[in-house]
Amino acid sequence: MKTLKEQTDAKIESGRKNNPEFMKGVDDIIKQAKAFEQGKDALKINTKAPEFNLPDPKGDQTSLSNLLNQGPVVVTFYRGSWCPYCNLQLRALQARLKDIYALGATLVAISPEVPDGSLTENDINNMDFIILSDQDAKVASSYGVAWKVPDFLMDHMRVDRNLDLKKINNGNGSVLPIPATFIIGQDGLVKWNYVNVDYRTRSEPEEIIEALKKLS
Repeated sequence: MKTLKEQTDAKIESGRKNNPEFMKGVDDIIKQAKAFEQGKDALKINTKAPEFNLPDPKGDQTSLSNLLNQGPVVVTFYRGSWCPYCNLQLRALQARLKDIYALGATLVAISPEVPDGSLTENDINNMDFIILSDQDAKVASSYGVAWKVPDFLMDHMRVDRNLDLKKINNGNGSVLPIPATFIIGQDGLVKWNYVNVDYRTRSEPEEIIEALKKLS
């Protein structure tokens, strides 16, 4: 089975072949973002994770404090169900979910999409972890991973992909989370993190599992 990196690399390569001009624009934006250290304010190791209380696709509320009562929590921020790289990541996490659960952890995926639009009903039924809605990326902001998307990418999503993020997110469509993952211990402190402003690059499920093993 291919690793998540192998899958995302293949997706990137396909994009370079099919739409080289757009991918070059993305490369330039990522270089600029890294130069300005986008994501530098993300929660650091051994810092307190902010509490959240967010709705799932059915509208039921889930709080971080309640989840921590059961064990460590893996919190991953993703851009939305419309993002192909996010879908690759969520499927890869689903494939390793038993390993994550076996280590006593809970997995939570958070995006700005409205509760009834985070994923299609079929996708929701296929995901066995918690999906939560963070409208206006307020929780993402408290974790230091909210990013105002450059106009170049907003125009691409609106014109080329026919995506109305204001409608999808029921709010500010120009602010999305930097794809990031945090492991939070039962003491509420961040034990491990992965943050990369390049939305095409994600943490491997294996890295998350290895970090959880060190906790246990």
